[in-house]
Amino acid sequence: MASQLAIQRLKNLLSEKEELDDVAAAKIEKLMAELQRPANGHFDPVQRIVDGFINFRVNKFEKYPDYYKELANGQSPKFLVFACSDSRVSPSHILSFQPGEAFMARNIANMVPAFNQLKYAGVGAVIEYAITQLQVTNILVIGHSRCGGIQRLMSHPEDNSVPFDFIDEWVKIGLPAKAKVIANGQGGTTFEEQCEDCAREAVNLSLTNLQTYPYVQKALAEKNLALRGGYYDFVHGVLELWDVESHISPPIIVPAP
Repeated sequence: MASQLAIQRLKNLLSEKEELDDVAAAKIEKLMAELQRPANGHFDPVQRIVDGFINFRVNKFEKYPDYYKELANGQSPKFLVFACSDSRVSPSHILSFQPGEAFMARNIANMVPAFNQLKYAGVGAVIEYAITQLQVTNILVIGHSRCGGIQRLMSHPEDNSVPFDFIDEWVKIGLPAKAKVIANGQGGTTFEEQCEDCAREAVNLSLTNLQTYPYVQKALAEKNLALRGGYYDFVHGVLELWDVESHISPPIIVPAP
């Protein structure tokens, strides 16, 4: 705990002393990293959680008290975001969403099924709450490169692998996207290229499925809602973004510098 106290004090110093020069700040950051390095390579999950919270509390919560006081009274997010559960593609990081900005749902391969009150109640509840209670004005479905869920969709059952208990039934939502990629010969000749193209088509399929929800239909008809698709290539640091109007618009590509 002594090292934890030292880390917190160093973080306080960094947050309070804005006039620290770059060299001093870098040395403090290095010292903090050394103090946080686990002994003998042992990973302590509890300590990681505690360290993460302390970092948030010192550098965010205590640094911007008015902002978090406002959030304590309610949320008014502008976005509903459907993203993959993949640990490499958190929207809060890659899109720099701050607390209160985006209502989020994450699942395998960022799928949105068509409206069905007998199945997928979790997804339906998210959409209903976001639109009817939070009045979000934007829905973003964002896919990504090297998605394990898409790879499973594209390879099974053709590879004769043993079925999963839940995963295969879930990714079947994306079968129309898979069929389109195969029928049109999209994605090049390699399996990897086909998967990347299917990841984009699966986003478009989810955008189409969103329009089967009555809350979405109503908000679109009243021009209170916009639907957007995205694709994040974490290999090259590139983002593609497109709109849904009467058709799927060509993507805007934000390239790596």
